[in-house]
Amino acid sequence: MALQKGDKAPAFTLYNTEKAEVSLADFQGKNVVLLFFPFAFTSVCTTELCEMRDNIATYASLNAEILAVSVDSLFTLGKFKEEQSLPFHLLSDFNKEVSSAYESIYDTFAFGTKGVSKRSAFVIDAEGTIQYAEVLESAGDVPNFANVKETLASLA
Repeated sequence: MALQKGDKAPAFTLYNTEKAEVSLADFQGKNVVLLFFPFAFTSVCTTELCEMRDNIATYASLNAEILAVSVDSLFTLGKFKEEQSLPFHLLSDFNKEVSSAYESIYDTFAFGTKGVSKRSAFVIDAEGTIQYAEVLESAGDVPNFANVKETLASLA
């Protein structure tokens, strides 16, 4: 059954682009926008994450941290973060465990690739409860960021 509002967010620890462990628990007391995206350097993923970058002040004013997860290696994510000047953690779910826990993974994606993160957005409140969940079937779609911001504003 898909994760939904009111569910406890699955705990996780992943490596970021600086080769440091980042855990959901590190952000207790803050709201988290947790994004899953298929692949670095693709057009829709770049557009999505650059939109988050361009609105980082809005999310900060809503007491929210942004965490973006894909199955790319931390080295690929590091280059992507650098090229796009992304001011938030990009986390490597290379083993696909977190994408699976959040039910945000394709069995088979483009070009026959298996185990790729689905584009998804979760808002997790300061206590670790999911307040918004959107898992998209089409990788060409982006999450409804107006709904994400509205959810965050309701938590203030």
